[in-house]
This record gives sequence, structure tokens and C-alpha cells, in this order.
Amino acid sequence: MGTHKMATAEKNNGHMYTVSTLTREIKFLLEERFPFLWITGEISNYAVPASGHSYFSLKDPNAVISCVMFKNQKRGLKFRPESGMKIFGLARISLYEPRGSYQLIFEHLEPEGAGSLQVAFEQLKKKLASQGLFKDSHKKPIPFLPSKINVITSGTGAAVRDIIHVARRRFPGCHLEIVPVKVQGETAELEIADAIETVNLSSKPADLIILARGGGSIEDLSAFNSEVVAMAIYLSKIPVITGVGHETDFTIADFVADLRAPTPSAAAELALPDKGALIHQNNRLRASLVHTMNQKMDFFHQKLDDLNSRLKSPNRVVDEVRASIKESKGRMKRNLQARVEYKKERVFWALKALEVKIPLVKIRENRKQVHRLTAALEIGMNGRLFASRAKAREFDVKLEALNPRSVLDRGYSISRILPGKKILMDANDAALEDQIEIVLSKGRLVTRVVKNNGKKKF
Repeated sequence: MGTHKMATAEKNNGHMYTVSTLTREIKFLLEERFPFLWITGEISNYAVPASGHSYFSLKDPNAVISCVMFKNQKRGLKFRPESGMKIFGLARISLYEPRGSYQLIFEHLEPEGAGSLQVAFEQLKKKLASQGLFKDSHKKPIPFLPSKINVITSGTGAAVRDIIHVARRRFPGCHLEIVPVKVQGETAELEIADAIETVNLSSKPADLIILARGGGSIEDLSAFNSEVVAMAIYLSKIPVITGVGHETDFTIADFVADLRAPTPSAAAELALPDKGALIHQNNRLRASLVHTMNQKMDFFHQKLDDLNSRLKSPNRVVDEVRASIKESKGRMKRNLQARVEYKKERVFWALKALEVKIPLVKIRENRKQVHRLTAALEIGMNGRLFASRAKAREFDVKLEALNPRSVLDRGYSISRILPGKKILMDANDAALEDQIEIVLSKGRLVTRVVKNNGKKKF
């Protein structure tokens, strides 16, 4: 049966396939059958190597297919694909013959649900927020009364006419300088960024920049949602007010700007104070100041009148001062006299006390006492000295009597055992052959022990 089937297949095909031939025909059939197709799925394993091409997988709950989008096709994308993002796109099937695997080559991608421009807007907003471009600490204060304003907008649009109309109505004296640029199209974002940079480099820079355009779709506002314009606003040294689109339109430029206005007209309203209101406020403040000054002047006039009524004539003042001086002089004289009398009395009593304690009397009495004490000291010292000499003589006599030398002079001697010179008191303390030193009144003798107990003579 198997042989029959093989023969039938050979008969139907007419030849045997090689792997290359079969792969090539499959490639032809796939590309012929699916030249272009729309497909949807979830991106996974998204990667962009150095070549700039994007490689990823597209999957649904039941299958996965390899995909690629070449660098040239990516130029038209309005958003940045990411893993986990659901997309739909136009692709063609291609089979890679060396591996026998097929893949989708995408020509166009769109995010599923929100449009690509909205996704690009959210991605750029998140990126710039992480870089700190939206922080309040970077926003510059808006000048209260700018003398010159650069308006960057379309030279022919309704936005510039609205701004001029509002500026003339609110503050006619302010100088507006229109910087015409494209506000949509491929070159719009570069023209806007260049205009912001140019007005910052001006030799006579403005006090304020208004960046404005009328309403439109998100595609029309794409120039104001670009990173180039956002960085230009962030780097501007001149404060920037944005008035882009309608009240419900929010752009990246609005988040970076120092102040966001809902419309171009509102931007002009925020940039310039109402001159009429200022004049009215000035007049009101002037009237209030005049009224306050008049009240102050009335108060001071009244106070001056009161002081004038209490002011004395110079002659009267001089008489009062002269009387006061005379009274003070008399009081001072009385005080000085009383003080002199007090001092005199103190001196009198001090002299009385001093007479009792005259230094010469004290000196004479002390000198007599010194003489008495000196005589007594001399007598005492002589007595002590006489007694000490007698006692010394007594000690000399006793010492002479007890001196061993006196005993030796009477014919006695001292025997000592050598070499320690121990005094010999007992014959039994000396051994035979010991050397004995005999100390005489005159000189010494050294002898040897021959016999104890006097049985032998020396």
C-alpha cells in the first residue's frame, strides 16, 4: 500500500524536490498568496540593534510569529514601539530560506486603541517629566509690565490677529514684535525652535515670549508636542507663555512653558495688564493718598495750634529760668556750707582721736619694752650658756674616764680575733692556729694561738 502511494505521488509531481527547491516554492506561494496583510497582536522581545532595524515577536494567546521593521519604514512612525504594547499594522510575509523560517516585514504600525500621535504624546511627556523639564523650580516669573513681547506664531493665522487685538485693548503702549513661523507641517517644529533661540540671542531681547497658534486636531498640533520645541522652551532665558489651541488642548509645550494660557487671546490677557484698570487703580490710590495726606495735614495743623496755645513768651521763659537758676544757686550754697561744717567736725574728732594714738609716744613705749626684753634675753642666754658649759665639762670628764685609751695607758690590752676583729672575751672563743691581734697603749701585736687554758706560753 505504501509503495502504491509513493508511486502515485511521483506520478502526480513528475519530479523529486530538493530542500532548496521546496523552500523556494513555499516562499513564492506565501508571498504570492499574502503580498500585504493587516495583522494585530502584542509586541514581545522588542529589540533595536546597532543597525537601527527593529526585531520583535507578535503574539496572541495561541501563536507567535517573528517580525522585523526596517530602519527606513520606521521614519514614518509617530510613536516608539515597546514590549507589551498591542498594535496593528500592514505587513508582508517573507520566508528566510537559509533557516526555512518565515517572518512578517512591517511597512506600517499603529497602536491599538489610542492613536499613534496620542501614544507618542504620552511617551514624550513621561520622558521629559523624568528629566525634570516640567518642574516648577525651573519656571521663570512672568514680568508684570513687559515693554516688549515677541509673538512666535503664524504670520497669517487668526491667533496673531487675536493677540494684537487684545494687546491694543489692554495696553496700547506695549511693543509687539511678530516672529512668523510655520505652526504645522514637517519643518514647523524646527522653525519654532529656531525662532525661540533667535529671540533669546537678540541684542535687545524682549521681556516675554508668547508662543501661540489656533485650535486643531492632535495632528495639527504635533509641532508643539515635539521634543525639539520642548527643549527650546526649557533653555529659553526669556519667560514663555503658551497659548496653543483651545481650552481643552494640552501640548508638551504647555507643560514646559513658564505659564500656560488656554487660548492665544488668553495668552495676551495674561501677558499684559489692563491699562484702563491700572489707570483706574492708580487714580483710586492717588485719591486715597490725597485723602490720607489731607487727614494727616489736618491732624498736624490741629496739633500745631495746640502747641502754639501752650507756647510761652520768651521773656517769661527767661524769667522762669533765671528764677530757677537763682533758687538752685541758693540751694547749692546751703548744701556746700552744710557739707563744709560736717567735714570740719569730722576733722576735729579725728584730731582728738589722733592725739591719743601719737606715733612718738608709742615708739618710746615700745623702745623701753625692747630694752627690757633685750636685757632679760641677755641674762637668760648667759645663764643657759654657763649651765651648758658646766654640763659639757662634766660630760668630758665622764667621757675621759670611760675612754678605752685611758685603760690601755694603765697597762691593759685588747685582744681581737682576726680577720673579723671580734673582741676576745673568753679563751674558749679562740681556736688553735687563730691569729690574735693585741691592741696596746702604743702599737699592736699579731700572734697565733698555740694552746688554750694557759698551758703553754707564747
